[in-house]
Amino acid sequence: MKKALLILLLAASATTYGQSKLASQDISVNGFRNPSIGLEYRYHRFSAHAGYYLTNFTSGVTTRFVKTGVTFWFGALGKKPIPSSFYASASYLRGLSRAYEGKNAYVGEVGFRWMVWKGLNLRIGVAALVANGESLKINPTPGISYTFLLKGKQPKAN
Repeated sequence: MKKALLILLLAASATTYGQSKLASQDISVNGFRNPSIGLEYRYHRFSAHAGYYLTNFTSGVTTRFVKTGVTFWFGALGKKPIPSSFYASASYLRGLSRAYEGKNAYVGEVGFRWMVWKGLNLRIGVAALVANGESLKINPTPGISYTFLLKGKQPKAN
């Protein structure tokens, strides 16, 4: 798993300088898991997110958290007003259920956001979650969101 993360990071960093530019500002409504069920505000290459996070460390057993964090966006691909891009994020979580209830946890994640149509986007990533007294958890992190460009904040033409 560590090799897969390293390969993803290396491939992503190779595209950091280049193809397309990210819009100056946007807001995303995140409807499923990645980064959380909540909101995200992006300014240039950085965004902040907050919301409700669900995950299954064991099949059929859902653990709930409140999640907030920051994301770095890079390697924009394509010519759409909101291009697809790679990301790396760091987040703080507060457990709401199961073994994590009342515990602080931290997540590091890398992945890719694919802009499907207009603002509709899908994300796939890999996250590593750590918390005191718990073993390291590695999870896939799928997500679906809709992103809105803030008026007048479009990228300049190449």
